[in-house]
Amino acid sequence: MRRLARLAARTPPDRERYLDLLRALAIILVVLGHWAIAAVEYDDNGRPDGHSALTTIPWAYPLTWAVQVMPVFFLVGGYANAASLAAHRRRGGDAIGWLLGRSARLLRPTSALVLVLAGGALVARLAGAQPDEVRPIVWFATIPLWFLAAYLAVLPLTPVMYALHRRLGLLVPLALTLLVAAGDLGRALGPAGLALPNYLLGWLAVHQVGFAWYDAHRGHCHPAGRPATEVSRTDDGHAAVDGDPAPNDTGPATGVRTRCLPMSRRAASLMLLGGLAVAALLTGPGPYPVSMINLPGQRLANAAPPSVALLAVATAQLGLILLLREPAHRWLRRSRPWQLVIGVNSVVLTVFLWHLSAAVLLVGALHGLGLLPTPQAGTAAWLAWRLPWVLMLAVVLAVLVAIFGPIEASTSRPRHLRSPTGRAGVRAVLTVAGFAAVGYALVVNATTAKTAPEPLGWPVPALVAYLAGAGTLRLLRAGWGSRG
Repeated sequence: MRRLARLAARTPPDRERYLDLLRALAIILVVLGHWAIAAVEYDDNGRPDGHSALTTIPWAYPLTWAVQVMPVFFLVGGYANAASLAAHRRRGGDAIGWLLGRSARLLRPTSALVLVLAGGALVARLAGAQPDEVRPIVWFATIPLWFLAAYLAVLPLTPVMYALHRRLGLLVPLALTLLVAAGDLGRALGPAGLALPNYLLGWLAVHQVGFAWYDAHRGHCHPAGRPATEVSRTDDGHAAVDGDPAPNDTGPATGVRTRCLPMSRRAASLMLLGGLAVAALLTGPGPYPVSMINLPGQRLANAAPPSVALLAVATAQLGLILLLREPAHRWLRRSRPWQLVIGVNSVVLTVFLWHLSAAVLLVGALHGLGLLPTPQAGTAAWLAWRLPWVLMLAVVLAVLVAIFGPIEASTSRPRHLRSPTGRAGVRAVLTVAGFAAVGYALVVNATTAKTAPEPLGWPVPALVAYLAGAGTLRLLRAGWGSRG
């Protein structure tokens, strides 16, 4: 608590604390949503098996408009990435050094999950478990990694996309949204693979809006492409902070080429009502499903890949977020709430990564004791079981966070901010290759069948690629290739 109090006291007065709150709340909503919607039953072999209960409770489909918070992650990520990239460059760093620093925060806690699951699968195999028994557990525990795969695809593009934002402003997310709509049209009329680019384009669109929020916070609300006076200030060193510069008002600008997100209550209300209206039209008389979480058999599924209907819901979410910004800021000026937000953000990725592992451990323990309830999804018994189920999961997750949280909380920025002369190209190629290998590994794991007979739970090519990619990035962060 003393450390949190010190960090809270050192927070700059101009920091956009609301973004940290949004990140923490989004994680909590994801965790509670996954836990609450889980249904556990026994398969034909007498083994516990989990699945989503959403297909059996269609009355809950509209609720997914609130609990589908992946757009919030990318919105906050865009703001945080723009802020940290600017701060990194003011310290003399280059884009590759920045990418290596961001990879540390993402991959150190992720690597802990990967290694623990692979090690646990190996122990289970040595104890006599069959591959088809090991893979479902690893598959279920690694469901959260699909989000990380998408984020790792967006993150390396940040330097290029932020430069594009500075030239074209809000025209960029508008163009990306039109491309998402084109991808939706392609999968509606032809092969579903025509929408594959939407995995990148949809999340990039939301990420770009985060850039616009960052520029609005700085007060650089001139038309895109007009020169801006950068504002310098030192990084505050906060464990969960990405260094915001102080505001510098250079005058208002309007239109889609502005670099700044409209922040007025009128603009926020238009986003909320307009986003809801478009989403309602697309999912009512339109062809898109109401649920913003993918369900089996949906041709125009909204979340994977992102659809234009999901972007409409994201617009409504952004409007609501902006309407609540001022009261949230006043609340976060108090020391205790802000300390709580700091504490959650210091282990936020750990919470996200391990929350389904907590479910695996709890189900295994209850099954071993012969105490595992398996009420049918959607029944009164299933609903009554939600509260004790979530409370027990919270206890298990708290233990996991206590064990693995320090890995994330202790992550520091790399020492080498800029590539040595003559080696920048090699360092850039290795960094991109490391990101590509990790992203490939996560995609292969996510697309490999839950019942595949994988001896270590992970597809072997995915595990090898992950270790090679994460290991390369770790060596680069430590200065490998930076010394003569």
